[in-house]
Amino acid sequence: MPKMKTKSGAKKRFKFLGSGAIKRTHSHLRHILTKKTTKQKRNLRGTEIISSSDAKRVRAMMPTQ
Repeated sequence: MPKMKTKSGAKKRFKFLGSGAIKRTHSHLRHILTKKTTKQKRNLRGTEIISSSDAKRVRAMMPTQ
């Protein structure tokens, strides 16, 4: 049986933490930034832990973890 392939997009977007949780970055911070408020852009910085229901779908896309 051939190797199971990892989804390339998921590999670039998600990182696994030591605890097994998955972190992600926020969206909407790449372009059309002039109409967004400073507060909105500031709150989109950094990373966030994804919810447990979404974590199941991400793990299916990345069989290495």
